[in-house]
Amino acid sequence: MNELTPEWDLIQAFLDVSEHGSFSKAAQAVGLSQPTLSRKIAELEKSLATTLFERSVRGLRLTQSGMRMLEPARRMRTASRQVIFAVEQSRTGLVGTVRISASEMTSAHVLPPLLGEVRRHYPQIQLELVASDDSDNLLEREADIAIRHFTPSEDWLIARQLGALQVAAWAHSDYLHSVDPERRADPLAYQWLGMDRSDFLLRQFHRAGMAVGREFFPLRCDSQAVLWQMALAGLGVGYAPTMIAQRHPEMRRVLPEFTQRDMPVWLVSHRELRNSACLRAVFDLLAQQWSALLTHDAEAAQSNDG
Repeated sequence: MNELTPEWDLIQAFLDVSEHGSFSKAAQAVGLSQPTLSRKIAELEKSLATTLFERSVRGLRLTQSGMRMLEPARRMRTASRQVIFAVEQSRTGLVGTVRISASEMTSAHVLPPLLGEVRRHYPQIQLELVASDDSDNLLEREADIAIRHFTPSEDWLIARQLGALQVAAWAHSDYLHSVDPERRADPLAYQWLGMDRSDFLLRQFHRAGMAVGREFFPLRCDSQAVLWQMALAGLGVGYAPTMIAQRHPEMRRVLPEFTQRDMPVWLVSHRELRNSACLRAVFDLLAQQWSALLTHDAEAAQSNDG
């Protein structure tokens, strides 16, 4: 092998160390010993005749050579995963239909790129998306896989918690100009967009010590997606996940100490998941994509708060 063409496992070691910031953290994350990772990095640096890391008081830091190598190495990792997925698909012959259930907001604003990844990896698997704020009955096969925001209680379900989704109240900057500046700390100073038959928002206000009724919400609709469109139109304050709201620079967070909360995200499937390669492939890929998305969301929210 040409000395300037290092083996893939050395490139993978470089990515592990660069993304975790230290040999010890990377070793713990990937299940290797610290000396093994150090040896791989030393071998890679020797083959490339350059130094990739330098030590600092905060741990390891990429050199200029390491920085130039980072993105090409990540592209190599993506290509490697695509090869693995292609081989697995050709070997297992993953063909079929998977029905996925998620809320309207998740279906419209979060799932499309994730489903695109599923289609890219498994083009022979057809997907059906049920966009509904109701909890579909997995036992009766109204869906094969569901994304839920509450802890599943049924013992016959297979469930994996993916993390938490930050949710808060948001309003258009034009609407906020109409609110008396001296009353902006008072929840009663705002026009809140509420739900019609559902008592979800009523319960949120009651938990905050505000015993309001349906009439507190002058505009009501049980579709969260429609309520969000009303908020975007400047009709009042509506709830939305931070990762969705931050795509609209005109939207402002309202009373975060009162409204902001973390909503759990569970990926749930029927127990047939154990026996269906098709379901298992989609379930695992969605879990991977969701976890990465929530990690990015949490980092972005922390950066904005800082």
